[in-house]
Amino acid sequence: MIRIYNTMSRQIEEFHPIEEGKVRIYVCGPTVYNLIHIGNARPMIFFDTVRNYLTYRGYEVRYVSNFTDVDDKIIRAAFDEKKESSEISERYIAECKKDMEALGVRPADVHPKATEEIDGMIGMIDTLIKKEHAYPAMDGTVYFRSRSFAGYGKLSHKNLDDLRSGERALKVDGAEQKEDALDFVLWKPKKEGEPSWPSPWCDGRPGWHIECSVMSRKYLGAEIDIHGGGEDLIFPHHENEIAQSESCSGGVFAHYWMHNAFLNIDHKKMSKSLGNFFTVRDILEKYDGQVLRFFMLGAHYRSPLNFSDELMESAKTSLERIINCKTNLSYLLTHATGEALTEEETASLQKAGEYRKAFEAAMDDDFNTADAISAIFELVRLANATTREDASLPYLGALRNELTELSGVLGLTLLPLVREDAHTPEDDAWIEEQIVARTAAKKAKDFAKADAIRDALKEKGILIEDTREGVRWKRI
Repeated sequence: MIRIYNTMSRQIEEFHPIEEGKVRIYVCGPTVYNLIHIGNARPMIFFDTVRNYLTYRGYEVRYVSNFTDVDDKIIRAAFDEKKESSEISERYIAECKKDMEALGVRPADVHPKATEEIDGMIGMIDTLIKKEHAYPAMDGTVYFRSRSFAGYGKLSHKNLDDLRSGERALKVDGAEQKEDALDFVLWKPKKEGEPSWPSPWCDGRPGWHIECSVMSRKYLGAEIDIHGGGEDLIFPHHENEIAQSESCSGGVFAHYWMHNAFLNIDHKKMSKSLGNFFTVRDILEKYDGQVLRFFMLGAHYRSPLNFSDELMESAKTSLERIINCKTNLSYLLTHATGEALTEEETASLQKAGEYRKAFEAAMDDDFNTADAISAIFELVRLANATTREDASLPYLGALRNELTELSGVLGLTLLPLVREDAHTPEDDAWIEEQIVARTAAKKAKDFAKADAIRDALKEKGILIEDTREGVRWKRI
């Protein structure tokens, strides 16, 4: 049974989907005004892994994650570059998708964009006004009446008095028009040079919170299983989503709320002013995307994660152990001749099955990826200790399949680590061909040829290592 920590209840709860065998997930995506930073990457990687594991467990998952493509930051970037806001957002949506691919994050089933859902937002706002949960001001701004929703504050566990003490964070232009300081904007009038759309109240654009309520409802239905995002979204964004959605539908919006903790840089909050602000693209210039993904999954998602060069190097070294294990298994499979499992191999595969169960137990326990990785390392240790050139084909194949499948659930391809611009997959195939040729030369006792192949690879920055478990290679 899968168990999830629900931010709403602040407890671990057994997971029961609304519809048996199916899961509907909505995850708040980035505002596309620049390249995504590594803080954006954590929820992308984690919730992609949640989707992978639920699929592995047999669920049919529908996964939606939006792009906010109209926002003050996008408008400012467009003004600075003397371009249309749409040019800025489309450029950075494309760049975001490149980074997601490099991190092994699969596209969502739907990536809705705010500017393409304006009619739905106007419709929901109109419904909220008719239900007296919202009201238009004299200038056409539409506000949500926070006190009209009895459950306001239930996600962030703040009462209205607490929220009033922090009301400064909620203030916007024209706040004097509000009936209550806690009311928030659903629709705002246009300003000169800004993108706008016609509405019954004024030409303008939506507030930030309304878009996710509308997109989730359109693509997943009024009631969903899991809503996710970073913990910075709990208040006010997700609190306001709940208020809007449940006031509109009269029912429950999301059954489980999941939030990942912050990512810090050398134990400090990431900030441009501190000079410790890194985009995903910055990191991909130094590391394969698999390394960043592996690093992110090395801690429980609800634990704060500290980023540093030292920790990334450690993650790279650890991931290489898993990759080398798979590479060695693949190599041995090309040379193995045994057709039947031995008694020892049968016992070892039973042990491998125990490690799979440990992996599943970790992931069932609120998606504990750190412990799941530990189970994979147990499998690596088993493989390294029990495989040799006379191992049987079924044994080697079963171990490789176990390692590949469990790593795949975490989104790890286990391809040799490279910088994105370093070489192509064809290079890897050529290296493997050279290793096979060298092995054949050694068996034929043509050591001069074997040494020549080794030296030629070294000149290209490829180091060959002959180990007890077989030949391994790495870039130097």
